[in-house]
Amino acid sequence: MTCRLTTPMPPNLKGVPTTIRILLLLALPASGKSEISRYLKTLSSAGRADGFGFGRLIELDDYPYVHLMRRISAELRRFDGEPVFFGSDSTPFLDSGDWGTLIHLINEDYANLGTAGQPDPRSAARWLLGRLQRARRAAGLDSPFGGMTDDVRASLILSVEEDARRLWRARRRRMAEDPSGATVVIEFARGGPEGAAFPLPDAQGYRYSLSRLSPEILVDAAILYVWVTPEESRRRNVERAWPGRRGDESILHHGVPEAVMRQDYGTDDLMWLIEHSDVPGTVRVEAHGTVYHLPVAVLDNREDKTSFLRAEPETWSDEAVGRLHRELKDAFEKLTVASAVDRGT
Repeated sequence: MTCRLTTPMPPNLKGVPTTIRILLLLALPASGKSEISRYLKTLSSAGRADGFGFGRLIELDDYPYVHLMRRISAELRRFDGEPVFFGSDSTPFLDSGDWGTLIHLINEDYANLGTAGQPDPRSAARWLLGRLQRARRAAGLDSPFGGMTDDVRASLILSVEEDARRLWRARRRRMAEDPSGATVVIEFARGGPEGAAFPLPDAQGYRYSLSRLSPEILVDAAILYVWVTPEESRRRNVERAWPGRRGDESILHHGVPEAVMRQDYGTDDLMWLIEHSDVPGTVRVEAHGTVYHLPVAVLDNREDKTSFLRAEPETWSDEAVGRLHRELKDAFEKLTVASAVDRGT
């Protein structure tokens, strides 16, 4: 069974606007994903709808979970607890299966959109640990906190409560948004070690993570891939990073450790997946006993068109904005047409 129409666009669809329901915004770190999201939010509702096929924007991103996983890991090392997630502040996941943990957290966030009025948990840290434990089990991994002593658990909860509370509040605001008529933008980065051969093994790269997205996401998803080389991604990663907690907590300005950039993002399989799809203009995803063909558009950002968006909007030049706007419009027009064909509207 396939869940994507692959026929050419019928004549009665020409010129018919549609809305991209779910946009998977994918790229290596510092390649321009978050900058593009920032730009889209500066457009009027009419501008997003007419020029880009977008409804009201709802953003989901797995980086806040990575940040909290690093915080938990650092606190456990400080308490001499069993290491989980990361062995140090500068190294990759201890278990690469945690890329799947992140996807299951996204699945849960998407499923909970539109659930307003969620009561505050007595402890946001306990809520966070519970979510991480469920997501890890869904990814086929052991509980990250099974061997933890009561004393270490209590100390961990106290030490990350403030960070977890900020995450809870930000998530509650997003979950209260009605997804009807909106475009949900889901942002994440994946890759593999420098010099790795394709296809990348399970747990690495986009092939694995896309296959772990829920059917509810995959059936409506389209992909915008922001293409940057691993070398350029590393350069921009250094350029964008703010030092300290202020940078670590920022989606726009966090820095990824060099070892992670080379081990987890030293190569990128998205272009390979596009080239090897059996349906042109799509990425083939085998998941949940079926095959999905996700429409894909590529924004070539190897020559940097997006980093200027990190500055304040009043400093953006009309020339830079105009060039980016035209290229994004071309990309999104392809995706809106594909979405219209897929729905038969």
